Amino acid sequence: MKSGIFQRLAFALRNVFRQRVRSAGTLAAIGLGVAGLILAGGFVQDIFIQLGEAVIHSQSGHIQVARKGYREGRIRSPESFLIDRPDDVKKTINSIPGVHLTLARLGFSGVINNGKRDLGIIGEGVEPSAEEELGTYLQYIEGRPLKESDKDGIVMGQGVAKSLGIKPGDRVSLVISLAQGAVNTLDFEVIGVFQSFSKDFDARAIRIPLGAARDLMDNHSAHLMVVLLDKTEDTEKVLSLLKQKLEPQGFELAHWRELSDFYDKTLKLYDRQFGVLRLIILLMVLLSVTNSVNMTLFERTREFGTLLALGDKPKDVFRLIMTESALLGLFGSTIGVLVGCAAAMLISAIGIPMPPPPNANIGYTAFIRLVPVEIALAGLIGFVATCLAAVLPARRASRLNVVDALRQGV
Repeated sequence: MKSGIFQRLAFALRNVFRQRVRSAGTLAAIGLGVAGLILAGGFVQDIFIQLGEAVIHSQSGHIQVARKGYREGRIRSPESFLIDRPDDVKKTINSIPGVHLTLARLGFSGVINNGKRDLGIIGEGVEPSAEEELGTYLQYIEGRPLKESDKDGIVMGQGVAKSLGIKPGDRVSLVISLAQGAVNTLDFEVIGVFQSFSKDFDARAIRIPLGAARDLMDNHSAHLMVVLLDKTEDTEKVLSLLKQKLEPQGFELAHWRELSDFYDKTLKLYDRQFGVLRLIILLMVLLSVTNSVNMTLFERTREFGTLLALGDKPKDVFRLIMTESALLGLFGSTIGVLVGCAAAMLISAIGIPMPPPPNANIGYTAFIRLVPVEIALAGLIGFVATCLAAVLPARRASRLNVVDALRQGV
């Protein structure tokens, strides 16, 4: 078949439509595989995004700034890593484009007592209004968040409240040991009980106003500056700019992903699982298309024998079959992308109720995210799988014995 590329394409396209039943079956296999990849990939991406936002908006913020060495030494001697002029640092951070909000936290550990029993806690002094804006993923199951007027208010995780058997309106005492060896205590009124995505956090966490924490710890400093950005995707860029300004002053900065070991492990787990799923779908498409191509070529043996008898070279026959398979792969992948995107939008409009993830308290509604890279990759996998599936059958067909091929079906 000595012809130009456009004539060859037209001939291959005619052959694709001539084998309607088998072509339809092949297209369905490719399309379902591609659509499955888009749906699975979009679902996993939604898990990453929602879990990441839960980490950011319940605990860590996008970036945390502390004195160099704080993350390693805060347990042994947190008083050695205080930020003495947090307002000046806040002004520096807020001058960076993309920063939405900066808030100070003063950390401490101690014991909370309700008059009947004690419980070890990890506490933070926070700026109430700023924390309320940051903590959109914290759910208050009882009471309410702290306000600026709550000078002696305290909010606590569900686990703390359950362990002590307390509720909003009750009075509790906080007892901490100061660096100088003295013991300090203050009484607080329980304002609210919160629930975050992490059971471990809720089992030990309490928060009090920053002013009360400073009185309790007898200083006017902060341990952390928590940075909230306008967009999560700007984290790397803003982090780089902040490092240029703050690292020379003796500060260390941490990306929110560095601060959540749970998120990092979950990301790796789902990445591996989705990689296996991609491989399974690729194999399914390969097997389905290989079977379809083999059956089609078996039925067309006399046709290929005729082409060879008329003077076409084996490479021309091979090229014809590969062109037909490439067209099938292109059409099937396109159909799969359209079906996958339509199904993703439909499912997202309804939502998928999900139970709490492992070690978490709160369930959520999942969606299917349409990520351009994932969509393109799914289509590419469908196309490549179809082409790969046709290589061996096409090679075999191009090497047919002309006489045997012409006798086929006689």
